[in-house]
Amino acid sequence: MTMSIFLLFLIFSILAINFSVADVTVEIIEEGNGPQVTKSYTYSSQVTLYIEDDDGSTTPSGWSTRKEDGAKADTTFEFQPGKNLIQGWTDGVLQMKEGERAKLHVPAKLGYGDRPMGSPGGAFYIPANSNLLFDIKILGKEGVKTDL
Repeated sequence: MTMSIFLLFLIFSILAINFSVADVTVEIIEEGNGPQVTKSYTYSSQVTLYIEDDDGSTTPSGWSTRKEDGAKADTTFEFQPGKNLIQGWTDGVLQMKEGERAKLHVPAKLGYGDRPMGSPGGAFYIPANSNLLFDIKILGKEGVKTDL
């Protein structure tokens, strides 16, 4: 009986390690003081997207809403978690609060997987099987004034 329990524990441990490798990691840059992000609202955000290599180095993808990161002007990106987004984005922002800025480390399988996005030499490009890094600040709920 003890050997059976040990083997079950070992199998579950291996599965847990495999699943945790594929999870989104949220690295807080600035703490938020607003409510938790939910799937119930549309949010306004500022975002810059990078391609993240296995060694942690990053390459700009060419897509940003921040002038300081290459956009023509500061703009916002509106989104509702779970609606027309990659799974990694939804998983990451649901761990954030309004007013918070974080880096979302998204593994390729929770991003675009084996599909490239954009075009080489175009406005933006994400090669197939790329790990992604979103530098995102949740400004607040769309259409709702806040003091964040």
